[in-house]
Amino acid sequence: QLQASGGGLVQAGGSLRLSCAASGSIFSIGDMGWYRQAPGKQRELVARITINGKTNYADSVKGRFAISRDNAKKTVYLQMDGLRPEDTAVYYCNAAIYSRSWNDYWGQGTKVTVSS
Repeated sequence: QLQASGGGLVQAGGSLRLSCAASGSIFSIGDMGWYRQAPGKQRELVARITINGKTNYADSVKGRFAISRDNAKKTVYLQMDGLRPEDTAVYYCNAAIYSRSWNDYWGQGTKVTVSS
């Protein structure tokens, strides 16, 4: 129900924009977010956004990344600027979706590689 896109290879200092669209039988979408998992590391929160647009970020990305959402399009975005090699990871979107009940969904992941 979540399809992520926008990953790729970029040089340090560059930018990428990730998108994640929800589809299917959806009555409402609650919090949405982005997480990432680097090789050999645990999955970690990057940014989250509430249905009202309140955001929170990992300290490591504050000032460089911006999360936003378009409720009409059922899509969450992650604008990543000033990318660093340590941002290299697979990025996963996450959303709380109400269909017949509230459930937590994950996208398939999109790989971001930042070269030095």
